[in-house]
Formats: sequence, C-alpha cells, structure tokens
Amino acid sequence: MSSMLKIDDIHVYYGAIHAIKGISFEVGEGEIVALIGANGAGKSTILKTVSGLMHPRSGSIEFMGENIAHMDAYKLLRHGLAHVPEGRRIFLQMTVQENLEMGAYIRKDVSREDLDMVFNYFPRLKERRKQIAGTLSGGEQQMLAMSRALMSHPKLMMLDEPSMGLAPILVDQIFDIIKQLHKDGTTILLVEQNASKALEIADRAYVLETGKITLSGTGKELAQSDEVRKAYLGG
Repeated sequence: MSSMLKIDDIHVYYGAIHAIKGISFEVGEGEIVALIGANGAGKSTILKTVSGLMHPRSGSIEFMGENIAHMDAYKLLRHGLAHVPEGRRIFLQMTVQENLEMGAYIRKDVSREDLDMVFNYFPRLKERRKQIAGTLSGGEQQMLAMSRALMSHPKLMMLDEPSMGLAPILVDQIFDIIKQLHKDGTTILLVEQNASKALEIADRAYVLETGKITLSGTGKELAQSDEVRKAYLGG
C-alpha cells in the first residue's frame, strides 16, 4: 500500500508554546487512520498543519509525494486534500446548496452529478437544499460540512471531531457515512474524542499526549490495549 500522507518529525509552535513535538506518522492510500487523545493533546493542531492553516517550524509533510509543509491551504485543496474543521464552520447565512457550491469553488462549475453525489450520502440535505444553513440542527450542519468538503472530490478527507455535540443516534449515522466514504475510495484521517467509535472503524490509529505520539497500532489492537481502555474507553 502506497503512502498518501507522510509526516516526518514535525514541530509546531503557538508562539512560544511547543504544541507538536517531533511527530511522525503515515496515512496509506485507502486507509482510515485515527488520531485519539485528550483535549489539548495536539490532534486538531496536526490537521491544521497538514491542511496549511498552520506551518511547522521544522520537519516535513509529504502529500502524494510532494512536500506541502509550507503550501497555502487553498492550493492544497486543489491537490485533493480537504479539511472538515472542528465546529463545522459552515456559512450560516447561506443556503445548503450555496454552501455546497462554495465547496466546489476550485472548479469552473457545479454539475448535477456533484450535487447528486453528496445528496446520495446525505439525503436529508436534499430535502433542505434551499434552507438557510444556520437553521439546521447540529447533526445536519455536520453533514453539510462533510458534504461541502466532498464537493471538491478529495483524495484525502480530514475530519476533526465529526461527532462532537451530537446525539448517539446521529453519531452512529455520521460514522456509517464515514465508513461508506471509505468504502467508495476516499482516504480518511480522523480526529475523534469518541475513541471507541474511532477505533472501531480505523485501519490504524495513533494516541497523542501533550504533542507526542505515545502508542500506535491497528484500531483493533488499540481497542484491546489495557492502557487505551483505561484512559479513553472507560474500562
């Protein structure tokens, strides 16, 4: 399996705060890779750094064989990397369809096939395509954020806390959709505090603590780890 994303010894700072301390890991083409850990461990910072919203002070980030460590975020989208941020960050005053069209801004036009593709994953959004996004429920807003990213036809989709604040039944729906996206060929890097759900679908996973990777393995291996069960799975 070829490596789609390769992160090598990156160090990331917020001013004087050393947030990411020499982290290295890979995401293979066709994988779901999960990053789990407590709040403040550095999970979201890694996604922001990969997607060009932040830049490492040292180390390298390769995507599809190209060093992207200091590439601008909008250029990375053109390369096939999409980031669904924590908190959704949809355009609240726009309609559902206008949000989706913004997701395809790197292309000249939005085809009916593009919209049909995302509505196939998220049929609830088709019913609400003319609705103002700010009036959607939390679960529907998360679906819209994911759909907007899909409109760029990403090779790698990075999801930051997709289940945050959602009722259990909606969490199950979101994870079912992630599994279907993966089955249909999208490589996924997942940051998720719901460690049980993340490890259940992950091919491989990494545990972060205070800016460092402390454990790694398959999703199944980490789910059975006494250390992980005690710290993150409540057992």
